[in-house]
Amino acid sequence: MKTCRNPALKRERQNGKGFTLIEIMIVIAIISLIMSIAIPYFIKYRSDSQAKACITNLKELDGAKQLWALDYKKSSTDTPVWGELIGSAGYIKNAIQCPTGVGYDIRSVEEKPLCQSGLVDSHGVLTHALP
Repeated sequence: MKTCRNPALKRERQNGKGFTLIEIMIVIAIISLIMSIAIPYFIKYRSDSQAKACITNLKELDGAKQLWALDYKKSSTDTPVWGELIGSAGYIKNAIQCPTGVGYDIRSVEEKPLCQSGLVDSHGVLTHALP
């Protein structure tokens, strides 16, 4: 009768299914390393896409103000109200809002509209503003 001299091999033969504790710990370490590298990039790209969507809304709002001023023969110091720009009879069909959840300041026709989020990047520049 043959006996197995190495007890680790004997255990492996008896229950050849499953993973050892070391293998599980290595997999968890690799997953946590990948997550620690990837998550900051996801956060950065999310905020970048929100800023781009907000700037697109600001451009649309600025264009609607310009058209409003031309159609109603307004001066550059006049300020439209939301009801004149947005709605079925306005220049923008659906209400717009910054993806961060704040509204916009329309301002006068000569001034660019502003996002009220007040988010500033690392260089001190307002991230949700028209150039």
